[in-house]
Amino acid sequence: MVRLVTITTAAGWLGLSRSKLYELLAAGELPTVRIGRSRRIAVTDLEAFVDRRRTRL
Repeated sequence: MVRLVTITTAAGWLGLSRSKLYELLAAGELPTVRIGRSRRIAVTDLEAFVDRRRTRL
């Protein structure tokens, strides 16, 4: 089963404001799942997003 989190939870995990996360969602950086009127983000999609943004020093 896919684990889903709220926008607020995802923003907290990423260290972003909710509005910045909504900007990323609008830009298509992260997919969401709609359940009724609310949106959720799959934990696996959050992990993939972080992996794509990871840089080597």
